[in-house]
Amino acid sequence: MKILEIDKLNKSYEKFRLKDVSFDLEEGYIMGFIGANGAGKTTTLKSILNMINYESGEISIMGKNFCENEKELKQHIGYMFGDADFYTRRRICTITDVVSKFYDNWDGDEYRRLMDWFGLDDKKKVMELSEGMKVKFSLVLALSHKARLLLLDEPTSGLDPVARDELLELFQKVVEDGRTSILFSTHITSDLDKCADYITYINNGKIIDSKALEDFKNSYRLVKGPVAKLDEVSHKLVSHKTSSFNFTGLAKESEITQTDGIVLEVPELDDIMIYYARRERNNA
Repeated sequence: MKILEIDKLNKSYEKFRLKDVSFDLEEGYIMGFIGANGAGKTTTLKSILNMINYESGEISIMGKNFCENEKELKQHIGYMFGDADFYTRRRICTITDVVSKFYDNWDGDEYRRLMDWFGLDDKKKVMELSEGMKVKFSLVLALSHKARLLLLDEPTSGLDPVARDELLELFQKVVEDGRTSILFSTHITSDLDKCADYITYINNGKIIDSKALEDFKNSYRLVKGPVAKLDEVSHKLVSHKTSSFNFTGLAKESEITQTDGIVLEVPELDDIMIYYARRERNNA
């Protein structure tokens, strides 16, 4: 079953707009949502939760229209957006007591297990927490009511490498039941190589592609060769950069073939984002 379906979502601001954003996520999988700052990741995530008013499109969760069933469906969603923003003088346990009352399926045992997992003390005040600890606490709240869909905006931001690794391990455990799914945005693309099943890439408000991680990377090629060969392939490149003697560019795998003097390699996620961003700058 598709846990999340987004169909032709549109939202306009003065200098930016989402343009027919469409993708879906099956239950039991992790999807990384990538794109440069300002590409539309947070706007899309907030639109899913009806936190902003979008102009057109349809969002379905667990097979139901979200706007028509918002109260019911929010019981099955865990979310975290950006920096944790809590009353700094309140104790963690006080905040937890308030939040838990909103969820019919709040699991106190799971809450305690996650607090122990992240080494958090709920007797502490928020003002006593580091930024990384605030992120961990936000995630504990998002994970403690048996959510079927987790929507997380930059959840690993501010965490040290050890804490990030622990979190990614937790993500994989969360989806092992085959019913829970995670959609999370991140700039740390190496995290996605460790845990993501799917990638959705948004650039300048438009979905470039949404598919399985390895299929996504394999649908592109890094193209390398001497500058003298650039004219032969430049029309096929998303964008490129040159040095004194050589060039490197990005092309769709279906649009480029191996020729003498040209080297093709499978790119990393960072490479794909960099060359699309470079195209945007060149066209600005």
